[in-house]
Amino acid sequence: MSQEQPVADPFAVPVTVRGYETDTQGHVNQAVYLQYSEHARWSALRAAGIEQAAMAARGVGPVVLEQTVRYLRELHAGDEVTVSCAFEWGEGKTFRVRQLIRTAGGTLAAELTGVSGVMDLRARRLVTDPGAALRELATDPKVLGLA
Repeated sequence: MSQEQPVADPFAVPVTVRGYETDTQGHVNQAVYLQYSEHARWSALRAAGIEQAAMAARGVGPVVLEQTVRYLRELHAGDEVTVSCAFEWGEGKTFRVRQLIRTAGGTLAAELTGVSGVMDLRARRLVTDPGAALRELATDPKVLGLA
């Protein structure tokens, strides 16, 4: 990706840690952080006016190609957190998503970075311009940094 545009103000969604998401050490299982990030990305798409059914009807869908998680603080059952999404658009078939998981007090618990794309579900290939594909479906593309 070259000539990246600035990151838009991140979208954020609240999450309450549920007891069944914890492991034997009493903190959130590592895989659950990925579920929180996925929930926040789909919530951002919905906030932008993009529904899964509309994407499927158009024959496209988002795909995660790479995801890195930095675990910084433990989370426990009952903790209230926010999960943010900031989309970084450049040229090419992929875009970056930066996500932060913060406690109610503002402590950074985890940082997730990923590379994503939009797949043409018929051709099983990434679309050439993922930003344009999502902008076309969105009623509020600003949520995704696509003003």
